[in-house]
Amino acid sequence: MALNLEMITFDSTEPAKLAGWWADQFGGKTHELMPGEFFAVARPEGPRLGFQKVPDPTPGKNKVHLDFTTPDVDGEVSRLTAAGATEVERHNIGDDFRWVVLADPEGNAFCVVCQYEGA
Repeated sequence: MALNLEMITFDSTEPAKLAGWWADQFGGKTHELMPGEFFAVARPEGPRLGFQKVPDPTPGKNKVHLDFTTPDVDGEVSRLTAAGATEVERHNIGDDFRWVVLADPEGNAFCVVCQYEGA
């Protein structure tokens, strides 16, 4: 038996709005799968992102988050914060590896990571 990663799903009080925000960040396309309840974003590469309606925001810290790599961490962080993300914190390990923790407009954490050649 083999598993294939199909979708990463976020709880959201406004799934259409959050799906649209994420689609705008990487050129994805939003699809309404269940009217008003569940939306998916098809990405150019990788798994789809899903957004399901919940009555209340999920409390506390995410137990799972997304990491995005880029050769221009500062440029992408600037672009994302201008689009409505919030910078949470920055991290460095030595001179070669750094990442920035951000939150999307509903507070879901994700990271922008330098492309690391050591892994």
